[in-house]
Amino acid sequence: MNETIKLALVDDEQLILEGVKMLLSSDKQIKVTFTANDGAGFLKMLEESSPEDFPDIVLSDIQMLPMDGFELVEILKNLYPDLKIIILSSHYKTSVFGHMIKLGVSAFLPKNSDKKTFLEAIKSVHSKGVYLSEEDLKMLATFKNNVVKQKSLFTIEDELSEREKDVVQLICQEFTNKEIAEKLFISPRTVESHRQRIIEKLGVKNSIGIVIYAIIHDIFAVDIRL
Repeated sequence: MNETIKLALVDDEQLILEGVKMLLSSDKQIKVTFTANDGAGFLKMLEESSPEDFPDIVLSDIQMLPMDGFELVEILKNLYPDLKIIILSSHYKTSVFGHMIKLGVSAFLPKNSDKKTFLEAIKSVHSKGVYLSEEDLKMLATFKNNVVKQKSLFTIEDELSEREKDVVQLICQEFTNKEIAEKLFISPRTVESHRQRIIEKLGVKNSIGIVIYAIIHDIFAVDIRL
């Protein structure tokens, strides 16, 4: 039996909240544990929540008052670094997408996405930590040969070593630290040290940034249909 995915919804439009909740209600694997109309209210809910109800994933809008989605994501990443975040917004463009990557968001969905895309994204983020649509991959292709755009995403402190690139490739293939250690004949502690050093070198928040860097710099190949 598939593990239940606990989901929180944050949007200042009640109709959107109710619509998304209804859209997801037919999937027995997904349980909406919280809905909130603003970031501050949602943070209070999390603070008071029980471990059984604490969400695995937050699905949040960007444009909200008084706290917008960008500010909410930054606070959530500081307070709950393991909490996965999916941004839902009508402002689906490269500049916003890049900012979300820097903040460590797991997925970015346009508000006009269909039910199939919603379910795919939620389940992919839950199992893999990231969801990249074909449109996302097309956006990433625009960064490949554009140094200025690349610098907007990454603050490279130092080039990755060959060993670090090996670790990056295996992270992209969703191997655990233990599995990476076995493949590279090193200890899990050494893998964790490599992972942290890679994050520091790239100036990213988490493994999502590592995956994006690897795709843009051809360390890990994906099929981008232009």
